[in-house]
Amino acid sequence: MTTSSDLTASSSAAPAQRRALTQLFVAAVVWIGLGLAAGLFYREFTKAQGFPNGFSGQLALVHTHLLTLGALVTLIVLALEKLFALSASRLFRWFFWIYNAGVLLTGAMMMWHGILDVQKIEASKAIAGIAGAGHILIGAAFVLLLITLWKGIRRTA
Repeated sequence: MTTSSDLTASSSAAPAQRRALTQLFVAAVVWIGLGLAAGLFYREFTKAQGFPNGFSGQLALVHTHLLTLGALVTLIVLALEKLFALSASRLFRWFFWIYNAGVLLTGAMMMWHGILDVQKIEASKAIAGIAGAGHILIGAAFVLLLITLWKGIRRTA
């Protein structure tokens, strides 16, 4: 049987969850756009630089990293949000922003390093360091996600 306090709690949570679902969906769309644009840039940039099709290097990996880490993971989190209301935890917002910042930083450094590879310019060690910081952010965000997911599982059980 549902009490009036249960109805109040669920009705106040509904807008927060709707906001989180919308935010995750928009993020997934943005990551898909960036991932596809990265693939197009890779193809056209290497072609313009006189490389044959299939040149492998850092630049070739940006496309799949953005689609997988950006879009696919975000869509999985969207489904988890729908099932477990992850946004009920304060850690969810921290996860969302730290994760997206980490993927963006990592992808940007991969792109920069890849462009330098194609142009046969030696990359600075700072690029690897900054990309490492992006990976650290992604790792920290996954820890936040797992804590948030555990709280969501316990809340629904």
